[in-house]
Amino acid sequence: MIFRPVCRWVLGLCWCFSAVSYAAAPIALDAPEAVRDLLTAHLSTLREDALPNAADDRERQALIRRTRKEVEALLATEGYFTPTVSRVGDSRSPMEVKVILGPRAEISVVDIAFSGALADPAHADRRDQLKQSWQLPVGASFRQADWDGAKGHLLDAVAYRDFAAARLVKTRAEVDPETARVRLAVTIDSGPAFTMGSLNIEGLQDYPSDLVSRYNLIEPGDPYDLDRLLEFQRVLQSTAYFSSVVVNVATRDVSPEQVPIQVSVVEAPPKRVGLGVGFSSNNGYRTEASYRNANLLGRGWILTTGLRLQQREQLAYADVFLPPERGGRQDSFGALTERSDTQGLKITNSAIGIARKHQRDDIETHLALKLQRETYAPEGVEESNRKALSLNWTWTWRKVDNLLDPREGFVLSGQIGGGAKAALSDQNFLRLAGRLVRYQPVGERDVFILRADGGITLAPSRDDIPQDFLFRTGGAQSVRGYAYQSLGVTEGSATVGGRYMAAVSAEYVHWLDNTWGIAGFVDAGNATDERETFRFKAGYGLGARWRSPAGPLAVDLAYGHDDRTLRLHFAIAVAF
Repeated sequence: MIFRPVCRWVLGLCWCFSAVSYAAAPIALDAPEAVRDLLTAHLSTLREDALPNAADDRERQALIRRTRKEVEALLATEGYFTPTVSRVGDSRSPMEVKVILGPRAEISVVDIAFSGALADPAHADRRDQLKQSWQLPVGASFRQADWDGAKGHLLDAVAYRDFAAARLVKTRAEVDPETARVRLAVTIDSGPAFTMGSLNIEGLQDYPSDLVSRYNLIEPGDPYDLDRLLEFQRVLQSTAYFSSVVVNVATRDVSPEQVPIQVSVVEAPPKRVGLGVGFSSNNGYRTEASYRNANLLGRGWILTTGLRLQQREQLAYADVFLPPERGGRQDSFGALTERSDTQGLKITNSAIGIARKHQRDDIETHLALKLQRETYAPEGVEESNRKALSLNWTWTWRKVDNLLDPREGFVLSGQIGGGAKAALSDQNFLRLAGRLVRYQPVGERDVFILRADGGITLAPSRDDIPQDFLFRTGGAQSVRGYAYQSLGVTEGSATVGGRYMAAVSAEYVHWLDNTWGIAGFVDAGNATDERETFRFKAGYGLGARWRSPAGPLAVDLAYGHDDRTLRLHFAIAVAF
């Protein structure tokens, strides 16, 4: 008894809704493929609710007229100013509308003018360069997006150097529909030439007041240069001191002479504790705990200390980094103690040292003075102690497109260091080493990687020289197909460092997509104590690559030609 009234109510409600429903796709659009996506994405008359089912002829004609106006407006942004938009046939649902584009307008004249300080004769060369860099030249097809982009690019090119207050004062695009030609006119007022002044710093509370200025390479009176301001901001942002940095200068209602540089910072918490676990085919399982204090003694000194426990190596360290000096120099001092047991060689090493790093553009240098004492215990040989006071200089030139995941460019480094008996060392020695890695892009995603390493230690013999200044090789990121540091000199039943080393590698990585890739490689290298006995040992194989947030991780299966063994090489780390 209850069911029938309910059904009648539901059916009545459905009838009410159907009475005001809308027809799907009231217009069938026939348009060239070049503009079809544009029109279907933006035409309001293509929506399902554009025309009710009960619409009369007057409403249908109004919809056609509205369609014509919208199509013409949209096509004008693509440079089609004389399209033909007409109804085809007398179909009522859907109504067919055909679009014929007509000729696309081309740029016939470009008139670029400058006012302000940039109009002075002294800036004639820069005006010529700006005009030559104009992105919508005569003969190009007109598009509104390209027109807007060209104006913005020109304004940015003027404003990024010297003329911080540059602005567009006149822009005009005159269209002649009959000839399909467009005349462009742009006038930029550069305003006065700006120079940069002293720092005006906001947000410093816990850190020393001179901390920000130590990273500033801009002198008062230098010409305004947006690139230098952005680089200053980038450097500050990359430090451990700040979580947010904004660097700019005021450009309105200020004198252009030595405009103060506004630096707004948000300080990062100075203390941080880190924990991590990992595994590598070189050193096995790893756990690590670290502590950082970026404001030691309230002086902006950075203390980093930690303990790293691996199956084959254990390390405890503490380093203090002083805030950098103007010019990119940064001093540090520290101490460490480490133990290792690799290929039958047990080493306990303790060291203290001071260092100075200098970063300038793509080149980094590092000068270090280190005093160390080593306990040397090859398996089957009596334990001995060695000490050295060494001075080491490292030079590195990085020119790559991406530091974490390079695809094009190179890294070149060289190192020279040594010690003398007259200065607390047990042996006279001089160590020279170098490394070159070349990244060559292939196609859209692939990369070909070439690597070469070499080193020599000049000394009467390897005796009494700490292993840091001798050479072993083999393992992941070295000569794959051989165990970690298994290529060297045999002493007792252990493999120890020799005075000569060379290694080369060629690797091709094919990326299947943006995340996964496969690689093929050939490595060759060795380390010996006599040049006459040196012979390359080869390894080759295949591997998988995964682009992680920290850079590509590799899993390689390699065959060591001389050992006739297959080895798996990989490095995986998880931080928390």
